[in-house]
Amino acid sequence: MAARGDLPVWVDLALIPLLNLLFALVISGLVVLIIGENPLEAMWIMLKGAVGSLKGWGYLLYYATNFVFTGLAVAVAFHAGLFNIGGEGQAYMAGAGAAAVGLSLEFLPWPIVIPLSILASMAVGAFWAWVPGVLQVKRGSHIVITTIMFNYIALSLMAYLINYGFRPVGKMAVESREITGAYIMSFREVAREFFDLRLPSTPLNFSVFLAIAAAFAVWYLLWRTKLGYEIRAVGASPEAAVYAGIRPDRIIVITMAISGALAGLMAVNEILGAQHRLVLGFVQGAGFVGIAVALMGRSHPLGIMLSAMLFGLLYQGGTELSFAKPDINRDMIVVIQGLVILFMGALEYAFRPWLTALFFRPED
Repeated sequence: MAARGDLPVWVDLALIPLLNLLFALVISGLVVLIIGENPLEAMWIMLKGAVGSLKGWGYLLYYATNFVFTGLAVAVAFHAGLFNIGGEGQAYMAGAGAAAVGLSLEFLPWPIVIPLSILASMAVGAFWAWVPGVLQVKRGSHIVITTIMFNYIALSLMAYLINYGFRPVGKMAVESREITGAYIMSFREVAREFFDLRLPSTPLNFSVFLAIAAAFAVWYLLWRTKLGYEIRAVGASPEAAVYAGIRPDRIIVITMAISGALAGLMAVNEILGAQHRLVLGFVQGAGFVGIAVALMGRSHPLGIMLSAMLFGLLYQGGTELSFAKPDINRDMIVVIQGLVILFMGALEYAFRPWLTALFFRPED
């Protein structure tokens, strides 16, 4: 039993998210039932489509990789008391940075070009988040407003850059030419070329290991370094942090840059790993999904990885479900995903009062 006002750690970190998830799935099942389909059959199709084959796993991990990067970006900002809602724009601009380096240095071998492209994606993503951080510190502009507006600026700017800078003359598709050497990021291409193996055709690539490394780096930063302590201190109480000798303005700017760099890594998974070229609209809402992933994962790297896997399952399983059940179209899949986000985010504490009463032990 817990003391007054407290819940056991395992309840807060595991049981509450599990109950929220189960409740979201029950409501989703009712929606499926209303349109005349069997919810249990629909759930089985989703699970089988996501984890029942190597191809399903490949797509699941590919989607999850995007969500790990954007979820970590949101979580780092959360710990400093900031709401970085600009992951979409930061990833967009990072894609331009990765493609610019990859295409301009194509005369160099891939062991040089790929790492430089990864660093460029992080640098551009960091810059696109650093500016809103500076605007809040220097001008008082709210992070939420500026990052939202920077999303729209990034989208419009990307459309211009691809059409008038990256797109080859005479090509109709709104995309750049292929980045030489980017194929080396693909599991399928590497297995075929170096090991003569035939893997299922999926966009899964070596960025999945980069996502794991990023999660570990964020954990180490936040809980094992002085800067991480300062970030969490500013998030807990900026006034108290000042008395501890911490400069909140400096931490805000640094935190936003780190958050943007993490969001920028999503471009590595898409531009270098999956598409091998810069394409318009490659982010596909992953920046906003990262908010739900961070909330569900309690802003902890391990929780973010697990919640990213869940959303990867929903994306891949939902695609297979829409193929198998035409009545459950893509819009219905979005509704199901939205219900999960609702109960994992907005209604995160719906079960907390009941559990507090269950675990509450009156003081003697």
